[in-house]
Amino acid sequence: MSSYIEAIENITPEIYENLKTAVELGKWGDGRKLTAEQKETCLAAMIAWEMQNLPEEQRTGYMGGQECGSKSKKNQTPIDTSLFAPASGTRH
Repeated sequence: MSSYIEAIENITPEIYENLKTAVELGKWGDGRKLTAEQKETCLAAMIAWEMQNLPEEQRTGYMGGQECGSKSKKNQTPIDTSLFAPASGTRH
């Protein structure tokens, strides 16, 4: 386990960007396709590096402040229904 931690600590920003690009494209810079194991290992290394070096909002998978649908509906402004009410004294 300590060798994994040491490996993460030795990742430079340039290496991180190369790993990120490889995961995004599914292939290495020279065109070779990543295996499923390589993709999993690269992604794990990226996430571990991000936890040490990036603020939360810049990390892989960050989704911001999430609320369930019922809570977010309470915070919405009400719809102005006066637009749909009949005008007084108007013939339809």
